[in-house]
Amino acid sequence: MEISNHQNSITQLFNIQKPIIQAGMIWVSGWRLASAVSNAGALGIIGAGSMYPDVLKLHLQRCKAATQKPFAVNLPLLYPSIHEHIASIIEAQVPIVFTSAGNPKTYTKIFQQAGIKVVHVVSSSTFAKKAEDAGCDAVVAEGFEAGGHNGRDETTSMVLIPAVKAAVQIPVIAAGGIATGKQMLAAMVLGADAVQIGSRFVCAEESSAHIRFKQAIIDANEGDTLLSMKKTVPVRLLKNDFFKKIHEAELAGATVEELQTILGRGRAKQGMFEGDLENGELEIGQVSAMINSIKPAADIVSEIWDEFNVVKNNLHQL
Repeated sequence: MEISNHQNSITQLFNIQKPIIQAGMIWVSGWRLASAVSNAGALGIIGAGSMYPDVLKLHLQRCKAATQKPFAVNLPLLYPSIHEHIASIIEAQVPIVFTSAGNPKTYTKIFQQAGIKVVHVVSSSTFAKKAEDAGCDAVVAEGFEAGGHNGRDETTSMVLIPAVKAAVQIPVIAAGGIATGKQMLAAMVLGADAVQIGSRFVCAEESSAHIRFKQAIIDANEGDTLLSMKKTVPVRLLKNDFFKKIHEAELAGATVEELQTILGRGRAKQGMFEGDLENGELEIGQVSAMINSIKPAADIVSEIWDEFNVVKNNLHQL
């Protein structure tokens, strides 16, 4: 965790100034957000999971034009057109890929042979060890508090971060329940080498989230999100009419097929991108209860980093 002149294992691995990573989120993190975060000295990520192959190509081109700094792509391994995405990422010479929702052994070597660093998102120390064995350069330890798709085991970041750190030798990036410099410092005290932050950046000006979704996050309080759809693909959602239908069906013992019927198609786009706050899927983390403003991404990075350093320097007061 020791940061000397803003450098540690993650900043050196990614060639960035600050060990802050913006999560790659579907319908939220396109080239505008990723480039703004990277230009602020952190690591921006394009969320490729909601993009058709031609759309990802466009975002890669625009991101490269908007920043000279390193940026990454988040690639869910279950994506149907994954080979087209991989070809685009390699062709664009993206320096870093974050993989999730699949076996890291499948594509890690392909990326690394192209000179690309690979980070895999995990929800347990067991999966972290498998990612290390697959040759990944680092792992993201994503706790139960995180928004979007999550592990079924409900392991909180407070428990997961030290468990993963003890299990692997590669750098560990903490995610889940982090939106402030204080929370960043806590994660790094627990053993993280960097933090990945999603929910706070949903409310960045450059985020492509609908303004109604951003306002719903600002209005959220503790207890307004819940991990849902554990029988299918677990996801943390802001409570709304769609959430109620899913939750009631789960309590009634709905089958996987019945839950998928309720979910339908395009539900996340409907909520987060198009702003349908009642019928859409609103993926956000527990830390939404602490978010109360929409700001430029650079200001968010600066606030987190400045608070981290102030609190770190004042630790002796404890």
